[in-house]
Amino acid sequence: MTKAEIINALRLSFSNFTKLCSSIDQNIFFDKPTAKWSVAENVKHLAIATNTSALAFTLPKFLVRWVGGKPNRGSSTYEELVIKYKKKLEDGGTASGRFVPKPLPITITKEKMMDEWENAASKFIVALEQNRTEKDLDNYLVKHPLLGRITLRELCYFTIFHTQHHQNSIAVKNAAQ
Repeated sequence: MTKAEIINALRLSFSNFTKLCSSIDQNIFFDKPTAKWSVAENVKHLAIATNTSALAFTLPKFLVRWVGGKPNRGSSTYEELVIKYKKKLEDGGTASGRFVPKPLPITITKEKMMDEWENAASKFIVALEQNRTEKDLDNYLVKHPLLGRITLRELCYFTIFHTQHHQNSIAVKNAAQ
């Protein structure tokens, strides 16, 4: 995918996630099933992950290079990245550390959570549009907690799929209720 195609795919993925979550009743939004995340916790997780990923596009390039290094291979395709991520999940990979949403305060509202998500999504797209060239996407690496070192292009692919993955999880949960 080109940078323009990535941006379009991100916009679509983010928009679809927002529409689904916005359509869910407030009571269901915060309902926490046993051993699974609530819709609200999925939203919080994606806001954390998307804000963290946006740093790769907002930090100065020299810092991204210093932390991640320089690639010695080309970027994977979207399909290859998705296969690799699904394999990591099948092997037991899960969110950990700062990516696991903390218990939500009782006073938080669905609107506040959705604003936080939409701000993270917007920040990611704006940073990608304004701060990185097509060439940059293949010439910088970042560390991913499950995937190891990935290029900025692969980080974009991950962000698209990761958003869809959580959207599908929420859609299944919502359909069951």
